[in-house]
Amino acid sequence: MADQDVEQPDERGYIPEPWWAGLGTWGAVALIAIGGLAAAWVFLRLPGTPEEPASGYYGASKVIAIGVVIVGCGWLGRRRTRAAAVEETNEPERA
Repeated sequence: MADQDVEQPDERGYIPEPWWAGLGTWGAVALIAIGGLAAAWVFLRLPGTPEEPASGYYGASKVIAIGVVIVGCGWLGRRRTRAAAVEETNEPERA
């Protein structure tokens, strides 16, 4: 029974990813901008703002946080790739 509780990939080996997994850098920047707009919307108490502003700020901060994490991971990945390329070119050739 314990095996049924754990999410198993289907026969093709597909494991579902979170909705933000394929956004990329520009998608992450868009998430940050949308989160900022949502926070401004709550701050100005425009129509559709929740009764408790804290819940609106909480939702906006989650969207911003996801965007910041995606941008940060992309930036770190590029840095590591560049560092690996520099190390390869600096190694002396062996005969």
